[in-house]
Amino acid sequence: MKNLLLMLAILFSGVIMAQDVKPTFEKQGDVIKGTFYHDNGEIRQQGFYNKEGKLQGEWKSYDNTGKKISMGQYQNGVKTGKWFFWENEKLSEVNYSDNTIASVTTWSNKSDVVVNYNDN
Repeated sequence: MKNLLLMLAILFSGVIMAQDVKPTFEKQGDVIKGTFYHDNGEIRQQGFYNKEGKLQGEWKSYDNTGKKISMGQYQNGVKTGKWFFWENEKLSEVNYSDNTIASVTTWSNKSDVVVNYNDN
């Protein structure tokens, strides 16, 4: 499970595949808002870059139907705090410390059971 979440995190960490639909960039104060699209025109990822061009603040990822599949925070290009990943009937909360997964908690709509994966 942890490996799957790690792969999802890498996939959505700002590495964008080549696309036919061009991304858009919009200056908003001291940051640049980037929006990347699926080939069908739906938003793939949206978030901010700081002055140094590093990922900053909240980033969200969506599937090709527009459904949110991940959300989390970057601080100067480093994943930080709680990230959330939605997959089918599951919600996974991944806590990052120093850009590394510290813990994973998974909830399922099918039960009241919480599964907590910790390295500690």
